[in-house]
Amino acid sequence: MTIEVRVPTLGESVTEATVATWFKKPGDAVAVDEMLCELETDKVTVEVPSPAAGTMGEIVAGEGETVGVDALLATLLAGDGAAAAPAAPAAATPAADPAPAPASGSTDVMVPTLGESVTEATVSTWFKAVGDSVAQDEMLCELETDKVSVEVPAPVAGVLAEITAPEGTTVDATAKLGVISGSDTAAAPAPSAAPSVPAPAAQSGAKDVENAPSAQKAMAEAGIDASAVTGTGRDGRIMKEDVKAAVSAAAAAPAPTPAAVAPRAPVPADDAAREERVKMTRLRQTIARRLKDAQNTAAMLTTYNEVDMTEVMALRNEYKDLFEKKHGVRLGFMSFFTKACVHALKEVPEVNAEIDGTDIVYKNFVHMGIAAGTPTGLVVPVIRDADTMSFAEIEKAIGEKGRRARDGKLSMAEMQGGTFTISNGGVYGSLMSSPILNPPQSGILGMHKIQDRPMAINGEIKIRPMMYLALSYDHRIVDGKGAVTFLVRVKEALEDPRRLLMDL
Repeated sequence: MTIEVRVPTLGESVTEATVATWFKKPGDAVAVDEMLCELETDKVTVEVPSPAAGTMGEIVAGEGETVGVDALLATLLAGDGAAAAPAAPAAATPAADPAPAPASGSTDVMVPTLGESVTEATVSTWFKAVGDSVAQDEMLCELETDKVSVEVPAPVAGVLAEITAPEGTTVDATAKLGVISGSDTAAAPAPSAAPSVPAPAAQSGAKDVENAPSAQKAMAEAGIDASAVTGTGRDGRIMKEDVKAAVSAAAAAPAPTPAAVAPRAPVPADDAAREERVKMTRLRQTIARRLKDAQNTAAMLTTYNEVDMTEVMALRNEYKDLFEKKHGVRLGFMSFFTKACVHALKEVPEVNAEIDGTDIVYKNFVHMGIAAGTPTGLVVPVIRDADTMSFAEIEKAIGEKGRRARDGKLSMAEMQGGTFTISNGGVYGSLMSSPILNPPQSGILGMHKIQDRPMAINGEIKIRPMMYLALSYDHRIVDGKGAVTFLVRVKEALEDPRRLLMDL
């Protein structure tokens, strides 16, 4: 019995992913729930487990391909079904009847599926020229849409006979990009290597394995040969991360070549030669798009205040050891701010609401987003029902989410559904800033660095630990009075934490 392996649910607002790595190949035995492949979205990495035990059949979506939700990834042969036929495309057997290279005729290279609501793309780069031999699934060109970059693999092996859409051309979802013709020349190299192995992989020494398409693309962009990259994938396969490591190592190493090629002479330096151009990651592209959408969509405004942190710091210093001993987690400032925001949101509920068309949706709960910086970009894990949690529960949740964020282990569900967000720029030394809304939320609180400043206290000048607070809000739903009231209530709760206990 044949079982289909499909793309799982990727999460709210995520409609497509890229196949990053296959951990199984056709013909391999698989156990139920054993990981078959890994998908990359613009937010997280998604693992695809096997839905049943059996034998790996055909891989429909190869590494580097962009797939939509519920798209077919591969097939499984349940039980002890024969797997020889599906395994043939990935085997290294040189003489296989179903070889994709036709002896004659031609095959059109069409624009692949671009994804929901995407109707056109721009041809950004051709990696092959007319007359070049191509192997099946070898990357021919790359398209750019307003959402993602799409790689176009060769549908068959042969010779690239025509490029109908050169670089810079805008094409629709049904356009023809080029033509591949059958050729004896293209078929000649096949007996000495696997039919599906592209030319770059054949140059990488004695390894008879196909490098990841994303790695081939990265090597083409960086202008480095596969022999200069050490593969860490299965059977020495070169992955995209290996190319990045090789490029980084080359950049960090001393550069004797420019000194040898360009002798000392009073020639002006070429600025372009000293620049480094790196393609934005999908996560960074999504962050950029969402932040700009927030500015374009919401009537965003920021109000400021300052808070004297004396009482919170004193309370924390007094009880932090006892708190950690009892609850097994350190008492930080974030739980105080979370509690203070929950307290203020009860009085000013519109800051915890969102706009849906012509409706205002009030949330009778608080799912608190805690912005966290990671090596790959800013993410906002959500602490659900923070309004029902204790200080200890909040600190534990923040610590656990923060660790998962830094390790890149957050799931889509853990970053969705937030109703309000807290961003702490103070950990990086920021004294004051205007945070940008996290749509569709209507408010975000910016925390900043605690700094000793002279303050007038009861007619006397005293040095106090002060922090600037910033509330950015959507003026379409939150009036200035509500925003100022919210920030004042947060300030009052932090300057006198007993108000939180008394619900004042």
